[in-house]
Amino acid sequence: MLYVVGLGLGDERDITVKGLEAVKASERVYLESYTSILMVDKSKLEEFYGKEVIVAHRETVESESDTILKDADKVDVSFLVVGDPFGATTHTDLVIRAYELGIKVKVVHNASIMNAVGATGLQLYNFGQTISVVFFTETWRPDSFYDRIKENATFGLHTLCLLDIKVREQSIENLMRNRLIYEPPRFMTVNQAAEQLIEVEEKRCEKAYTADTLAVGVSRVGSDDQIIKAGTLQQLLDVDFGAPLHSLVLVGHRLHLLEAEILRENAVDLEHLNLVLKRDYNIDK
Repeated sequence: MLYVVGLGLGDERDITVKGLEAVKASERVYLESYTSILMVDKSKLEEFYGKEVIVAHRETVESESDTILKDADKVDVSFLVVGDPFGATTHTDLVIRAYELGIKVKVVHNASIMNAVGATGLQLYNFGQTISVVFFTETWRPDSFYDRIKENATFGLHTLCLLDIKVREQSIENLMRNRLIYEPPRFMTVNQAAEQLIEVEEKRCEKAYTADTLAVGVSRVGSDDQIIKAGTLQQLLDVDFGAPLHSLVLVGHRLHLLEAEILRENAVDLEHLNLVLKRDYNIDK
């Protein structure tokens, strides 16, 4: 049996009882390590689970999946995913490969940013399409996400922005020289995302949003020191959200009074937030 187990968002204790039972029953336990990260080291997981945990990098999961699935038709194997198992396409590919090999699969779900973003006070059924924001480079500044934001804005829906992480990335020079030397991990901050979004709007000029659009930045959702701050994109440029992981929400115009009340509790500047709520949403104090 292949168990695909969601770990939740915080630490080793966020695994479900059902997930922990699957891990303890498994002969091998793999941890997917490139679509997201937990806020604790692998050693903490091993101590809590009482099992060795094998880190599975991108190349292992995408190109060497048979290594993970070896003998899973005879013994139990667990594949651990930060958040929920189906938060990334890669995990669906692994499940399909298991089916092709005649291996039984059981999925153990858990919280992910896709539902935990409700901690912002924004109602989940008022969200539209989720987008990803990747790190810009000098020669590559993609803006395909802009059209999805614009579509969401047309219907007044909130947009959850998932922010880029770079783990075990190689420089162009090392790739060309076939040297297995990796760059230090990088995790996009709310500040960087806001800056890139503003740059794209200034280029596109289609008013899907502006620097004065209301947004909510979050970091380490699900942990004891999570941060949630509501303000304009311009204001969020200067807020310190601390350690990763960060996410960003653009607030749509179908904002409910109860949503606005929670935003006030997390305002960067309450007076300015009330002005924005009155101006853009016709919501008074």
